[in-house]
Amino acid sequence: MIKKIISELLGTYFLVFTATGAIMVNEMTHRLTHVGEAIASGFVLTALIYAYSHISGALFNPAVTIAFFINQKISKVELIVFVLTQIVASMFASVSLLILFGNIASLGSTNPIGTWNQSFLLEFILTFFLITVILNSSFSPKALRPFSGIAVGFTNCIESMFGGPISGASMNPARSIGPALISGNIHDLWIYIISPLMGGLLAALIYKAMQKQSSIPKN
Repeated sequence: MIKKIISELLGTYFLVFTATGAIMVNEMTHRLTHVGEAIASGFVLTALIYAYSHISGALFNPAVTIAFFINQKISKVELIVFVLTQIVASMFASVSLLILFGNIASLGSTNPIGTWNQSFLLEFILTFFLITVILNSSFSPKALRPFSGIAVGFTNCIESMFGGPISGASMNPARSIGPALISGNIHDLWIYIISPLMGGLLAALIYKAMQKQSSIPKN
């Protein structure tokens, strides 16, 4: 259990540090561009999945953690401990960035560019598809599991490119909680907690239903 906690702590820390740090660096230098921010987020996720998936499952995201629990991949104790660890790791990452660069771009906080309901729906859809890819590439019997890290990282990258200019493309409550709390920019935080959790929940329930259906013997 200690190894799993450390895995989730380090993995979530570096995911948030890189994803939000890229936004801050681009704000300061204007050299990364939005595409660069998306690539940084997707590539670091791919690397971290291969580094830690054999230890904790490389969850790094409360929405993913809940999806794993619903599909009986982790226990109730692991669910609670992992979610708390992910939130703490996100806050540590934001404190590190605050020390390094100051409160630039609200530490990479996610905020709606348009209306709140537009961002809410977009975060729901993006998270739904991200977790659908995670579950199907990681656990489906015929999946090419060695390539699951690439599939998940590329999905994250593409969705960040697409959704980033509108909602920030968080898809991860922990990724949004740390920067929001440490920077004090919490006004829209509820969107990035509720919407990804709802999207992940729906993806998990659909995956579970599909697996039950496929396991029913055919006459």
